[in-house]
Amino acid sequence: MDVELEDAVARIFLNRPEKANALNSAMLSALAAALESLDLATLRVVVIAGRGRNFCGGADASELKGLDAQTAPMFVTRIHEVCKVIRALPVPVVARLHGAVIGAGLEIAAACDLRVAAEGTRFSMPEVRLGIPSVVEAALLPRLMGSGRAAWLVLTGEAIDARRALDWGLIEEIGPGDALIGKLVSNDQQALRMQKQLLQLWEEAPLATSIAASIERFAHSYRGKRT
Repeated sequence: MDVELEDAVARIFLNRPEKANALNSAMLSALAAALESLDLATLRVVVIAGRGRNFCGGADASELKGLDAQTAPMFVTRIHEVCKVIRALPVPVVARLHGAVIGAGLEIAAACDLRVAAEGTRFSMPEVRLGIPSVVEAALLPRLMGSGRAAWLVLTGEAIDARRALDWGLIEEIGPGDALIGKLVSNDQQALRMQKQLLQLWEEAPLATSIAASIERFAHSYRGKRT
């Protein structure tokens, strides 16, 4: 796992290019450790990307073949734990995608706050072709794309390209994402952190709870300011 720090931006690279950055247990542990070791005091943005020709080829096929009823839950829980760490980061997380974005790799991308992709990127959730369902953070896909489009991905196992992913709402932009990252860095740090908290609350809480929390956060942003 490679980590680069520059101008309040942490860039974390999946670095197993000879295996299309496929995720095994060791790689998942290394990614979680890299995320948890970030110094968040001055950080504005985290970017997750991949070395080589692909962002992520999904879960490591050789490890999947060796799973049984006892080890399978442990392996898939490791994927969830990485996604949970991503969502718990107080700063915006951008997935910078290219090449293949498959299975567990797409779940990691879905756990990020924003997604940008290079032209030609391909997205798929092929688990049903392997005799297993798409699980854990695949549950975020209906919220990003709508239930019908998410169902198309996980029930057919077919791939979509970056243009369709943009049309379907799976990604926010086609391109390198530099301008987007620059905009995030230029925004007020505390406001960004509060906004991320609210976005996640809006996903999960009842409307009345979300509005009440929004009012409290709005008032909080004025504490200490002179009138």
